[in-house]
Amino acid sequence: MQRSRLPAGGANVFQKVRAKRTEAEAAGQRLLDLSIGEPKGPALLSAREAARDAIMSDAEAMHAYQYNDSPAVPDFARRFVRAHLDADLPGDRVDYLPISGIKPILGLLPLSCGCATAPTTVATMTKPGYPIPANWCDYLNLVTHYALPLNSENAFRFAAADITPGTNLVMTNYPHNPSGQIANPDFMREICAHCARHDVRLFNDAAYIALSHTDESCTLSEIAVEFSELSWAEAFTCAKLIGNGTGWHIGAMVGSRDFIGDVKEVKGKTDAGFVAPLAAGVLAALESDQSGIDAYRALYRDRLETLTGLMTDCGMRLAIQPQAAFYTLWQTPTEAFGAPVESSEQFNYTMIEKTGVVGVPFGDYLRYAVCGDVEAIQAELKSAFTDADVTY
Repeated sequence: MQRSRLPAGGANVFQKVRAKRTEAEAAGQRLLDLSIGEPKGPALLSAREAARDAIMSDAEAMHAYQYNDSPAVPDFARRFVRAHLDADLPGDRVDYLPISGIKPILGLLPLSCGCATAPTTVATMTKPGYPIPANWCDYLNLVTHYALPLNSENAFRFAAADITPGTNLVMTNYPHNPSGQIANPDFMREICAHCARHDVRLFNDAAYIALSHTDESCTLSEIAVEFSELSWAEAFTCAKLIGNGTGWHIGAMVGSRDFIGDVKEVKGKTDAGFVAPLAAGVLAALESDQSGIDAYRALYRDRLETLTGLMTDCGMRLAIQPQAAFYTLWQTPTEAFGAPVESSEQFNYTMIEKTGVVGVPFGDYLRYAVCGDVEAIQAELKSAFTDADVTY
């Protein structure tokens, strides 16, 4: 019999918002879309030109499988990671791995920790947070998953004491989507020390590290090398680095040799590697066009200031001041349009229907992104949130 073999109601929050957005557009609603979590427009011209030249190359390696290496772009992973750091990492204690973006790797991490043959406990930053790590854990039969506590009270930084005894893998995401919170060195040292002491593998998704708006923001890589017993890995991507690189699927991992070695084994059996000409384009931009990358970072910082000022003036309350990326996270009002608000999802749908403003509900919070030109629509946004007349 032809039927779905999956449990009902499996759509994630992004799929639900897209469906509601499409429904509103079909009804003739003009949308002020702050839900999009990816840069607008193309990738940097420097990246596109280098990728163009690479794809026209006659070199066989440029058109072949790359697997766990990058023969067409020598030393890609180390060079890509190094461009994100302030100093070199000790070569005798770390290893590198080219990857096709971070999303495909997230499901390989529990597998690399042995979940195919033994029960494995995984902690993630998914409540509120980017749901993909939790989604992967739900699909892996021997994985028990729990979300680390993240809220305005702890500034979206969990404590080492929040890591349950018996946890095998902690998957962090700093800078954090959706709060824009960063990890500073003191916090990262606390988590590294705990994981090293209790033999917990530690991974960080550093997708937004290049869009940090404060010098306090640090990578796991910079701190983890201080702990010789720690089993760790960190992933970086070009997705938000080169303007809009979300469809390029180019990135790299670095970590302790044991962890990267296990990821290599699983990835090598299941993945053929990234597209080499795009990797060549990414590296060219990263190593020769820092001014272009800096311009995008400054653009998002300015847009964040515009949106947070506008919405705060209209009575909305920030969950935390964003320190990276292009997201703002807000507490859900208790009343809007003269009626009680039952949930962040209800508020979001009401805003879409009455004003066209589209956000993304994350648990008790709402995320509004500044990937689009918020300056161009700020008058309409102010009118929309003024009409909402929110209270807390």
